[in-house]
Amino acid sequence: MVRTANRGVLQIGFITGERGIGKSSLASLVRRLCERERVATGCHVYLGGAHDLQEMTRRTFDRLLKDSIERPRHHQILEFFGNRVRKIGMFGVSVELALNAEDLRMASSSTNFIISVRELLRYLDERTSLLLILDDINGLAGSADFAHWLKSLVDEIATSQRETRLCILLVGLEERRRELIRSQPSLARVFDLVDIEPWSDAEAEQFYRESFAEGNATLPTVGPRFLVRYTGGLPVLAHEIGAAVWHVARTQTIGQNELSYGVVRAAEIIGIKLLEPQIFQAIQSGRYRSILRKIADEPSRMTFQRGELVARLTEDERKVMDNFLRRMRTLGAVEIDPEVRGGYRFPNRLHALYFWMSQELQRKGRGQRGGNQPKASANTTQ
Repeated sequence: MVRTANRGVLQIGFITGERGIGKSSLASLVRRLCERERVATGCHVYLGGAHDLQEMTRRTFDRLLKDSIERPRHHQILEFFGNRVRKIGMFGVSVELALNAEDLRMASSSTNFIISVRELLRYLDERTSLLLILDDINGLAGSADFAHWLKSLVDEIATSQRETRLCILLVGLEERRRELIRSQPSLARVFDLVDIEPWSDAEAEQFYRESFAEGNATLPTVGPRFLVRYTGGLPVLAHEIGAAVWHVARTQTIGQNELSYGVVRAAEIIGIKLLEPQIFQAIQSGRYRSILRKIADEPSRMTFQRGELVARLTEDERKVMDNFLRRMRTLGAVEIDPEVRGGYRFPNRLHALYFWMSQELQRKGRGQRGGNQPKASANTTQ
């Protein structure tokens, strides 16, 4: 896509996949490769909390300015932004854009944004394109203004017949892409979709074998397969599980008890780090956790039916089940399955896997502690 943009053809891609699958990491890798091969100047903008075009525009140009500091053409970029650059920090080693409301209003229109990009490209290395990564777009995806801005950008560049060396990569969950398409259906044919699939069991097993081998550590024969069972194909879980096992092991020879205890530690860390605080707080209730254990009874389960669940609950659990389902829906931990009457589903694999991991470990017991003296970091923590 970036090489196509180098020929003056606008490219817009959407990187999607489960939470924790590595969407942002893939975008960052692409940016580094493109800059190393001098085919693009990259700009990775995180838009968490941004809800309008003005804030998106401000963060984008501010990021471009800050990223230019270590580049050879920094002074040309400063010239491009003119008197809107303000030096901050000791000796002016850091800069930021000082844009007023009128500047942002003007710059955020699709027409002026295109003009600014074309002008900026004149200051970049010859024949490189601009790779613009718009990440964490939760707030913007529900904005009809942003959806129409994207469509206008495409239409104006297409009808102008002028070369525009621009590649935009949006990064977000599949739900965010659908939100944009609901606001502007034409975007469905605009996006080049990059859907990152979860790891297969074989790929996850390879990750564990190679990572521990690079740390000169050995696992029991069935060790990688044991860890794979709790990974669910998500790299973010593999890193947490691998790191936890590494840190609880006393020696380079890791035993089954250490694997078990490491997974228990990982489950605790995952709950605190990766679950939304409200969900983590809500499931501390004993009866709620008991209901969750009966829902998430296998790692591949992403859906369940209310009637089936009722039949498996105790009398006390049935009394709070409807409150539980309402609470989980409000927090976004579960949602109604529109394809099944009385059906529910987990909106993302991370929630389902965490709930299953928690109940599985409690059922088996917390394991025996294999030691708690951390060694130097292995690649499982990288």
